Amino acid sequence: MTLFLALIIVAIVLGLIGAVADGLLFLLFIGIAVFVADLVYMALRTRHSVRHRPAR
Repeated sequence: MTLFLALIIVAIVLGLIGAVADGLLFLLFIGIAVFVADLVYMALRTRHSVRHRPAR
């Protein structure tokens, strides 16, 4: 969960810098890519952990 939150923060920071700074629009796209990759990572991790959870 810590990795997920850290990547979300990195994506937001890169997105803000890319949107505000002149000539650094590529940082916005990198931030979007990191955000999407983070969502995919969390979806795969959640799906994997739910499927293999031992029954009590």
